[in-house]
Amino acid sequence: MVSTLGLIIVLSVFNGFSNLVVSLYNSFDPDIKVTATIGKTFEPSVLDLNKIKKISGVEHLTLTLEENALIKFSDRQFIATIKGVDDDFFKIAELNDKIVDGNSQLTQNGTDYALVGGGIAYSLSLSLTDPYNVLTVYVPKKGKPVSILNPEEAFNIKAIRPTGVFAIQQDFDSKYVIVPMRFAREIIGADSRVSAVEIGIKEGADEDRVREEIKSITGNQFDVKTRLQQHDFLYRILKTEKWGVYFILTFILIIAIFNIIGSLTMLIIEKKKDIGILTALGAEKKFIRRIFFYQGLMVTMSGALTGLILGGLICLAQQHFGFIKLDNSESFLIDAYPVELQLLDFVYVLLIVFIIGMIASLFTSRRSEEAIKIQN
Repeated sequence: MVSTLGLIIVLSVFNGFSNLVVSLYNSFDPDIKVTATIGKTFEPSVLDLNKIKKISGVEHLTLTLEENALIKFSDRQFIATIKGVDDDFFKIAELNDKIVDGNSQLTQNGTDYALVGGGIAYSLSLSLTDPYNVLTVYVPKKGKPVSILNPEEAFNIKAIRPTGVFAIQQDFDSKYVIVPMRFAREIIGADSRVSAVEIGIKEGADEDRVREEIKSITGNQFDVKTRLQQHDFLYRILKTEKWGVYFILTFILIIAIFNIIGSLTMLIIEKKKDIGILTALGAEKKFIRRIFFYQGLMVTMSGALTGLILGGLICLAQQHFGFIKLDNSESFLIDAYPVELQLLDFVYVLLIVFIIGMIASLFTSRRSEEAIKIQN
């Protein structure tokens, strides 16, 4: 019971942390992303964007342009990625509730503004209230050699004022400065080229089907990736870690099963006289073995089911009340351990407990034959 309870709680907490990490990526990444297989940018005119928009399940479509840049503020510098976006970007990326300072407005009265990642803002000691808080952005000119006498000639340089700071996840917070597409194209020197087409799909739409239909339009010159495929390595790591935890806790469960073996062995010793009576009445070895086999399974499964129920109740209580807090929770996005119950976890735990309990019961029931021989 205790081992099963522990398995369910640990796996559910692991699910909670995994889904928290995934949700942080999902708040910035699109459902489907189209990029060129060769090169960093491409002309969007080579794609039939109107046809993509008409695909059943596609809700929003936006163009983005990315390039590495040197960001300078006062006497501090930081290498970041500027990401040019259009107005539809915020319909796909859930950034409005991730703004920790300022606002998410990128343009006002024809003036361009920037959203800065929290990690970059920290490194630059950026203050939005500073009247001189202007960021200077340096982007290398393509094909322009660096001059030793005047190295700035090799860069496109523009200034932009930050209007907000966002905090999502370290990978994004320490990488991106989001700017209007107009500003990005001017400083990068790309009149109409883009880095990606980002697509948001309707809730409940079949992501794989939509991806296949988009792939049939774009052809082999473009990579079309779902949100899962955009961070395939991360998802594989999370899944591998979960299975690792599952097998480690299974070893603990195997050790706990030795209690069942010990209990059944003691029961066989105590019931030697009863075994002798059953044998005298004509009971066969198989019949007596089945008695102890089913006894072991009953003990194992009753403990497993009780552990599943208690584990599920504890997890539900943690979900709703969050009574087990994280240490130094002020440094995290959440203050309590996240928990998510998944039906397959209950199935897998019950299955492994049943298999181990069956093997232990089978092994122990065979020892009843020794008691039969002694009685004979």
